[in-house]
Amino acid sequence: MATEAPAITLTIAGSEATGGAGAQVDLKTFQELGTYGIAALTCIVSFDPKDSWNHRFVPVDPQVIADQLEAVQSCYAISTVKIGMLGTPQTIDTVAGALKSQEWKNVVLDPVLICKGQEPGAALDTDQALKANILPLATFVTPNHFEAESLSGIEIRSVEDLKEAARRIHEASGAVVLAKGGVRLEGSDAVDVYYDGATLEILSAPQGGRRGCQRCGLHACGGGCGGACQGRDTAGSGPDCQGVCYRGDQEQGLVERAVRRRLAGWRCVV
Repeated sequence: MATEAPAITLTIAGSEATGGAGAQVDLKTFQELGTYGIAALTCIVSFDPKDSWNHRFVPVDPQVIADQLEAVQSCYAISTVKIGMLGTPQTIDTVAGALKSQEWKNVVLDPVLICKGQEPGAALDTDQALKANILPLATFVTPNHFEAESLSGIEIRSVEDLKEAARRIHEASGAVVLAKGGVRLEGSDAVDVYYDGATLEILSAPQGGRRGCQRCGLHACGGGCGGACQGRDTAGSGPDCQGVCYRGDQEQGLVERAVRRRLAGWRCVV
């Protein structure tokens, strides 16, 4: 008896050895949401316990990234991709070239700009390359507080600021925007802003604590992006674009459970 093939979702992201971010979380999230996940690695990230748990960042050679993408694009008819940590302008150029080589239904961009412990100057070059080469290709963008400030060019101190940042990022890209305030804004709720060019909605839920969530069983960031990667249309022409990330009980419950039941390594303090 013939069975329906699952939706296939590609993540282009870094590897984070403790399993709390990067491709590891994306693949777990895709599995939870019923898609067949595949990955192309852009960098290797590991915590340094001898240096305040800062990140050690090692980029993958651009040709190796290109080889991975050539393999997966040749093997599968992929229409949905989630982009995470790229890390260098050279990697961004390589990934942009692969994205432009075919048509995509969903390009979900988690615009990771810098790892803890990286030089701030590295973020500026990456930020500029991301804005120029990747952001225009995205259909859905999910910046956190720092990334929303960088991509919008404004300081975010309030929900009103976060709303304005979402508008500016949409104007610059044409993509649907989910700007995440997280625990960076005052108040007892974690507040995000959704904007698709027509609808602006404030999405809030009780915070799981005032500390950022670095290692969740299914990381909140990966879960939030992963909800948009189930093969449904996030470009605004398909059914209920907002529901892709938040209105489905499965996705919302997944992120909430990930935050509240996150794993904290007994030796690992962030």
